[in-house]
Amino acid sequence: MTSRQRRILYVYRNVADLSARHQGDNMMHDQLYIDGEWQTAERGARFAVFNPATEEQIRHVAAAGAEDVGKAVAAARRAFDEGPWPRLSGKERAGYLRSMANIMRQRQAALAQLEVEDNGKPLPEAQWDIDDAIGCFEYYADLAEGLDTEEQCIPLPDERFSCRVVREPMGVAGQIIPWNYPLLMAAWKVAPALAAGCTTVLKPSELTPLGALELAAIADAAGLPAGVLNVVTGLGAEAGAPLSSHPGVDKLAFTGSVPTGRAIMQAAAQDIKNVSLELGGKSAFIVFDDCDIEAAVEWTLFGIFWNQGQVCSATSRLLVQEGIYERLIERLIDATRRIRIGAGGQQGVQLGPLISAGQYDKVLQAIERGKREGATLAYGGRRPAHLDRGWFIEPAIFLDTPTESALWTEEIFGPVLAVRRFRDEEEAVRLANDSRFGLAAAVMSADTQRCRRVSRALRAGIVWVNCSQPTFTQAPWGGYKQSGIGRELGAWGLDNYLETKQITEYTSESPWGWYLKPHN
Repeated sequence: MTSRQRRILYVYRNVADLSARHQGDNMMHDQLYIDGEWQTAERGARFAVFNPATEEQIRHVAAAGAEDVGKAVAAARRAFDEGPWPRLSGKERAGYLRSMANIMRQRQAALAQLEVEDNGKPLPEAQWDIDDAIGCFEYYADLAEGLDTEEQCIPLPDERFSCRVVREPMGVAGQIIPWNYPLLMAAWKVAPALAAGCTTVLKPSELTPLGALELAAIADAAGLPAGVLNVVTGLGAEAGAPLSSHPGVDKLAFTGSVPTGRAIMQAAAQDIKNVSLELGGKSAFIVFDDCDIEAAVEWTLFGIFWNQGQVCSATSRLLVQEGIYERLIERLIDATRRIRIGAGGQQGVQLGPLISAGQYDKVLQAIERGKREGATLAYGGRRPAHLDRGWFIEPAIFLDTPTESALWTEEIFGPVLAVRRFRDEEEAVRLANDSRFGLAAAVMSADTQRCRRVSRALRAGIVWVNCSQPTFTQAPWGGYKQSGIGRELGAWGLDNYLETKQITEYTSESPWGWYLKPHN
């Protein structure tokens, strides 16, 4: 077991060992949700969840093992093979999704507060996340209804045959989500899967499991049939790995790191599972010298410091054209100094803590390595003087970052911005594309034609023009290169969970007559 796992795993062989504070909690939301019931883990194991702003334990939840994952997959398998869910009309499934959205809306304030405690992000960001999660369920409810009329007739060159194409749910989906947007990432996975008619086993990050458990409670309150949504909390090696390799899973959907994505692909290869992956990024933001500097500074800050920089699409590489470099950097550093850092529940806070001790150490190590590799730390990169507890780091800005530096090439997943200047459009595009990642990119210029030209030249699945990070449920989300496979959100997100089937019928009254010649 790694030191990180030892820090978060607390094994209890008897429920009586739980603290008095935990005994007062609602135990239903601390257990596994399998086959429509709240259950303890088979081994009785539990692990601690921490508030990253205070480093205090806020809850203990069940730590699933392979046995529990097997039970959850079996429940999802029965619900798909024998239950009503995939056989309901799209309109009927849409009713359940809208019920879940309505319950989420009723519990919106409590859900946002839970995200603050579980993840550490500022409350306005958490509120935005819950709004988006509700919208995600409503959007896929609409798409589910559209499946009822989607059968397509295909004209054939041989009139003796007719052909129609239908789309059907893939089956049991294993879904593994990260910790940076706990409830929203669950919505991105669960809503389209349910809309398509799949059943699911959802495994949230062990760092932020509480939102997924609340989603299970919401599904239960909405009357979702047993086994359609199952939630197993636990460590990656003990719960995520068995889910990835389970032969009863038809579809794997994962958001997280590249190394884990590789491991999931290898596990899926044993059964040739359908896989979609949303992995890391090292996105570039190109700022040309004809842009509005205030707007460029605003979007630069939002692009890297939103959600504490813990965003796969964060525009963590800033490319500034020579003509405005000094002015923009001066304004950028001044604005960064004014960012208010603190616990997410405090009014006016714009930057919360990092998620964990492990992530805090990783980001600090990246900052020290950046110094050694020749980048100039112009601001930040330390613990704020007024915060002696919690995993807080001042936003860091590095200038003159060498292109071979890890600051420029590796995803840090923290509030660290690497800056370089460029001469012309060709150099900017070359520097932006020189990455093994290709999730997102951004370009800022007053020249509309240049923005269009650069947008098409950038090798990324998402390109923002004169902005950074806006995300809409209706638009596809996913990357090129090592940033992943497939797309989430929009109609593309629904496609992730649907199989395409052709049904071809011989309609002629005349015999085929290839082997058996017709009698005169």
